[in-house]
Amino acid sequence: MRVYIAWKLAPALAAAALSLGACMSAQEHRAAVANTDRDRLTVGTVQREIRVGMSGDEVVSVLGSPNIVTTDERRQESWVYDRFSTESVYSTSSGGVNALVLGGGLVGAGLLGGAGGVGASQATGARSTTQRTLTIIIKFDGNRRVRDFAYRQSSF
Repeated sequence: MRVYIAWKLAPALAAAALSLGACMSAQEHRAAVANTDRDRLTVGTVQREIRVGMSGDEVVSVLGSPNIVTTDERRQESWVYDRFSTESVYSTSSGGVNALVLGGGLVGAGLLGGAGGVGASQATGARSTTQRTLTIIIKFDGNRRVRDFAYRQSSF
């Protein structure tokens, strides 16, 4: 009698194992490891915050310290912010189901039993690499106020 009950429960156990073995997609893995820093230097920050007439102190409070400071022939400063980043994401998922199939029957005075196993597995993965550059040039006048600024961004 117990063998019969185990045989009837095998499909239900396999379905439960399948539902518990669900995997994350590559997009879900990428979202889990994505860099979400809110203080990153972006084109949007430059467009929103930098204005002609700002002082150097105001620029530093918005963008931080520049990478390069140069002067031209009239001794007016130019500040260069040069940022680059490389983001590599590798995501992998694997899952599998193994089920023990039990079966048997009565033969004469004894019990004849049998057991077998069925298994399946699956693995998926994805890799993505993105490089970004951002260069900002801010030019100051003789009074150390922003007279002009430009930026360039690339992503590949």
